[in-house]
Amino acid sequence: MKPLSTVLGNELSGNGVGAHVHADRYGKDLIHLKKIIKELYRGSQFEPSLVAPGGFFNQQWFTKLLQVSGSNVLDAISHHIYNLGAGSDPKLVTKILDPNHLNKVANTFINLARTVQTHGPWSSAWVGESGGAYNSGGPHVSDTFVNSFWYLDQLGMASKYHTKVYCRQTLIGGNYGLLNATTYVPNPDYYRQEIDISSSLLVCHFGFTLLRFCLKYSALLWHRLMGKVVLAVGSDASPFLRSYAHCSKGRIGVTLLVINLSDQTKFITDVQNSMNNNIKLATEQLNISRKSFSRSLKNIASGAEIKASSDEYSYREEYHLTPKNGYLQTRTMVLNGIPLELTSTGNIPRLDPIRVNVKSPVSITPLSIAFIVFPDFVAPACR
Repeated sequence: MKPLSTVLGNELSGNGVGAHVHADRYGKDLIHLKKIIKELYRGSQFEPSLVAPGGFFNQQWFTKLLQVSGSNVLDAISHHIYNLGAGSDPKLVTKILDPNHLNKVANTFINLARTVQTHGPWSSAWVGESGGAYNSGGPHVSDTFVNSFWYLDQLGMASKYHTKVYCRQTLIGGNYGLLNATTYVPNPDYYRQEIDISSSLLVCHFGFTLLRFCLKYSALLWHRLMGKVVLAVGSDASPFLRSYAHCSKGRIGVTLLVINLSDQTKFITDVQNSMNNNIKLATEQLNISRKSFSRSLKNIASGAEIKASSDEYSYREEYHLTPKNGYLQTRTMVLNGIPLELTSTGNIPRLDPIRVNVKSPVSITPLSIAFIVFPDFVAPACR
């Protein structure tokens, strides 16, 4: 009997990267691989999921793959995203802070969601690898605060368009590592997540061993605050104010993520409950000087804007993320005016919110990110 040749591998979809495989061939090989998995795990209560192809999205190729492989072969269909381009691009920071550039990748999420719904509803969409900028990311960019704007925006967008898993490149290694490769101290992006399969979006990270880890500061906050259900957000604000909302995790209420890409506009936002589980942001824009910007950060640090109350539902919780000393390419993230640094025992620091009167407007300073938790916000989808 002639030996069966099976061709599977990384980034072979569409035109591939260095090499490619036709979708019909890849689909037939997946059928063969699924049979091998079934045989190896026969009688076991545990069976690995089959996730493929792990390449860049090409709608025609991905459609053909699902049609050829057929139902219940692929558990998840994965694609890679590096929408910031090459890490060596001197305009990398400009791209990260450009809302028009960030919007371009939405078509990939939308078209993949439609492809899965139409041709593979038994499957789900995964981002199998993403680091923002390819070729190990950008030096002094991908491992600094400014990368958080791209990263959290893409987590919000991925959830909005039904992505179930987002695997970040990488835990350790390259400029886009979540941990410093020498000291293992967390980079700013670390503080945005950790693993949780109950979340609307499971966020994973690759190390050089290709094991998936789920850790990180801004990602850590995402994990702790953002629940399963994604809510629509309507806004009259400038495109430089990005906004995403979920039902809060493990509690009643809603958590809003807002990202201010502007370097000179402060947004004052009134958060309103709209129909059909929507959130509406009525926003005022204020141009401020660098001096006023610094004063706003000091107010957050000192608690000058806090109006505490003993009534649990008379306040909201705010987590404001800013760069240390206002320098976007710092490796130190500041939460509510307090630098996030490992404790003397090497543990993750406390990530405490400030409490603000729920009736007051939300204030988002230039070039900052905020998670806002509304304990008393009533959304039918969150019950």
